[in-house]
Amino acid sequence: MINDATLTLSTEWKLPSSRKVAMACLILTETCLFSILVAAYVFYLGKSLTGPTPHAVLELPLLSTICLLSSSVTITLAERAFNRDRIGMFNLFWLATIVLAAIFLLSTAIEWHKLIYREGLTISTNLFGTTFYSLVGLHASHVIVGLFLLVMVFVFSMRGYVTRVHHERLQMISWYWHFVDAVWVVVFTVVYVVGR
Repeated sequence: MINDATLTLSTEWKLPSSRKVAMACLILTETCLFSILVAAYVFYLGKSLTGPTPHAVLELPLLSTICLLSSSVTITLAERAFNRDRIGMFNLFWLATIVLAAIFLLSTAIEWHKLIYREGLTISTNLFGTTFYSLVGLHASHVIVGLFLLVMVFVFSMRGYVTRVHHERLQMISWYWHFVDAVWVVVFTVVYVVGR
C-alpha cells in the first residue's frame, strides 16, 4: 500500500534546469533572428538592379556542408562516449567535431575571398550582396562561437578537467551545435539551392 508521503514525493514538481531553459530561449531567439534574415533574402531575391547575381557567382558548397552536417554526428558520438565514461573516445570524437567545423569555416572564408576579390561581390555591391553576407555571415559567426566552445572543452578535457559534473554543460554545447547545423540546412537550401 502506498502512503500519502510517498505519493507526494513521487509527484513533486521540480524546476527545470536553468541551463536548459536558457539554451532553449537562446535557440528560440536566434531562430527568430535567422527567420527574419531568411525572409529578407527571399524577399529581395532577383531585385538587384546590378550584378553579380547568385546564379552567376555561387557554387554549391557541398564539401563544407557535408563537413558541418557530419559534425552533428561526431558531437553526438562524443556525448555518448562521455556518458559511458570513455574519455579517450570522447576526446577523439570531440576533436573530429572541431576539425569538421574548422574545415567548414575555412571553406566559407575561401568562398568569400573568391566572391569579393574575383567576382566583385561585397556587402554594398547590391541587394544580393547585402542579404547574402548578412545571412551567411550571421551563420558563420555562430559557427565561430561554437568552435570556440568546442576548443575550450577539448583543452579542458585533455587536461583532465572535464568530469561527470560537466555533463549538462556538454549537452548544452551539443544542443547549440545541432542548432547551428539545422540553421545551415535552411541557409543552404534557401541561398544555394532555391536562390540560385
